[in-house]
Amino acid sequence: MEKSYKEIMPQINTFIFDIDGVLTNGVVTIFPNGEMVRNMNIKDGYALKTAVTAGYNVCIISGGTNENVRKRFKNLGITEVYLGAHNKIEQFNEYVHNLNLNPESILYMGDDIPDFPVMKKVGLPCCPKDAAPEIQDISIYISQKKGGKGCVRDVIEQVLKVQGKWNGQFDAKYD
Repeated sequence: MEKSYKEIMPQINTFIFDIDGVLTNGVVTIFPNGEMVRNMNIKDGYALKTAVTAGYNVCIISGGTNENVRKRFKNLGITEVYLGAHNKIEQFNEYVHNLNLNPESILYMGDDIPDFPVMKKVGLPCCPKDAAPEIQDISIYISQKKGGKGCVRDVIEQVLKVQGKWNGQFDAKYD
């Protein structure tokens, strides 16, 4: 019998997230100069910073290449940011190897087909409410929040609450 997400959350020590469709709503605004701009939810940012402050491993793996998003994550204390990742399993394997991680202790949240191979390898595959059907089918937890609308906050908050590390136990300053 497969475990429920609540049974898996106590063992999570690592969070990995996609950007477009998870940390954003998947919409990219293209300015006349060609610059692409994404909107991110500040509550997701607070949760990411809280997870970093609490000592969790936090990693971003995205097919996007905009270096401005790297600056955003650096301000939140996230240094492991893989951009231009078109075969995400390669970056995932490198990250797991470099930190000597157990894939069973990893929560990965993705929303579309490029996330599928990584999600099949982790202990807690998750997705936003508006993820592709194929991703929903393999997710142990589907957030009631859509991509860019707090789904990252949702999963981080749940894990930290289960582990007694949420709500005032850490002073997470964020930008």
